[in-house]
Amino acid sequence: MTAVDNASASTPSPSPSPSPSRSSASTFAVRSGGARQLAGTGVLLRLALRRDRVMVPVWVAVTGLMVLSMPNSLRSLYGTAAERADLMRQMTTNSSLRALVGPVFDDSLGALTAWRVGVYAGALAAVMSLLVVVRHTRDEEESGRLEVVASGMVGRRAPLTAALLMAAVANGALALLVAVGLAGQGAAGAVAFGLGIAGVGMVFATMAAVIAQLTESARLARGLTAGVLGAAFVLRAAGDASANEGSSFLTWLSPLGWLENERSFADERWWVLLLFVGAGLAQGVVAYGLAGRRDVGMSFLPTRPGPATGRLATAGALAWRLQRGSVLGWSIGFFLAGLVYGGLTEGAADLVADNEGARQIFERMGGRSGLTDAFLASMIGMLGLIAALYVVGAVLRLHGEETSGRAEPLLSNAVGRLRWAAGHLAVAFAGSVWIMLLAGLGFALGYGKEFGHILGACLVQVAGVWVIGGVAVLVHGLAPKAAMAAWGLAGAVLLIGWIGPALDAPRAVLDLSPFGHLPKLPGGDMQWSPVLTLIGLAVALVTLGLAGLRRRDVVMS
Repeated sequence: MTAVDNASASTPSPSPSPSPSRSSASTFAVRSGGARQLAGTGVLLRLALRRDRVMVPVWVAVTGLMVLSMPNSLRSLYGTAAERADLMRQMTTNSSLRALVGPVFDDSLGALTAWRVGVYAGALAAVMSLLVVVRHTRDEEESGRLEVVASGMVGRRAPLTAALLMAAVANGALALLVAVGLAGQGAAGAVAFGLGIAGVGMVFATMAAVIAQLTESARLARGLTAGVLGAAFVLRAAGDASANEGSSFLTWLSPLGWLENERSFADERWWVLLLFVGAGLAQGVVAYGLAGRRDVGMSFLPTRPGPATGRLATAGALAWRLQRGSVLGWSIGFFLAGLVYGGLTEGAADLVADNEGARQIFERMGGRSGLTDAFLASMIGMLGLIAALYVVGAVLRLHGEETSGRAEPLLSNAVGRLRWAAGHLAVAFAGSVWIMLLAGLGFALGYGKEFGHILGACLVQVAGVWVIGGVAVLVHGLAPKAAMAAWGLAGAVLLIGWIGPALDAPRAVLDLSPFGHLPKLPGGDMQWSPVLTLIGLAVALVTLGLAGLRRRDVVMS
């Protein structure tokens, strides 16, 4: 042996003696590891704020304005305490309308506002939250951007934390807007109502965080979370319809039911807010636990491998394969909505028959051909406005395929850009016709009359839907980085159609929406000129958008 070996052999190695600082060092290491897992959260949050600087403010503004406009609308409809008390009595005996908008707990303007828009404001907050969380978690993983980010000094749980904080900022802004705007109806009720809407949003934000860990695609994560939201709405509706007073067990199974049972402006139940806090914390803990147990890009419910031999021969077939789940979901939703609204037609007409203000609003929305036809026309028009959201989402699937990098390999083969885009646009525009047909079928079955007239009224809405879809194609083709602005346009059109008639907005404001130019059917006279003009405008917008897509570079996010 060498001298070094002899020295090493002859020198006894020190035995590991207990150190008084070993325990504290271990604790420090654990704490430091927890801190390292959140490293970079602030930077990612600032990035999320920048990326959502348009979408979130628009969503908050649309939802907030929908809520804040309601007291004045209700004041014009039910100006006296006797009229409001009579409305409350009628709602107690009408189970169909309770299923649609929930029970009334007090006849003050604040309580009626919470009753009229509470469920829908909560649903909008939930949709906004799930979109934000999935966009900044699973979308980032699917596109490969998160792997690049994670290679720097970014902790494992930092992206999830930043996404949830972004959702909290959005819901906090919405809660503040509602609380300040409704403070005149009662400060306590306004704060409770704002916190309740934000609570619904955060419950679905944390739920989306859990589902994003379980699924391998952002599309599936959004679809499953939206499916849970739909189930929550159904549970709330079933519970409210079955209970003449108070709430049934089914209502308490739904976060939307918690919102209405908070009883804002009607002897508030502050303890209900603990349900939102508890559900959010529990789901957040599950999401953080799952996030620490999987690799980036992986999931606990992996997608099944496809067949060994490809079966999709065309770009159109691929587009249908990618969007068929969305089409199915919208189809079911529109058919059920038509069925419900059709069944409510007679009861709703009876409810507002003696109220001149309510009659005037329905006539502004649906025409002056009779209260029943006006109600049908207004509800069909509302579904047309919602169908605009479908067509924007379907068109912007092109943007998602492009920015995720999946379009480039496809276009490198013998597939032209126009052929690739045509498949998605066919699904978007033909799909809007299909879902409006199903809505018409649901209306006709629920109402039991005027099948042909109702179906024609639903198809007329397609012209307005196509114009919104054409604008989305134009923005994607000419300015792809601003493609998300198409959501803002759809939200603005929805806001005009929802609030404009209630506020008796000037004709010039209503005409800003393509739906303002459509004939009021059923009941009114069919006017082909505006319908054909809108269809021609949609064709022109799509043509210009495709020309821009053909000439510009492929965008990589």
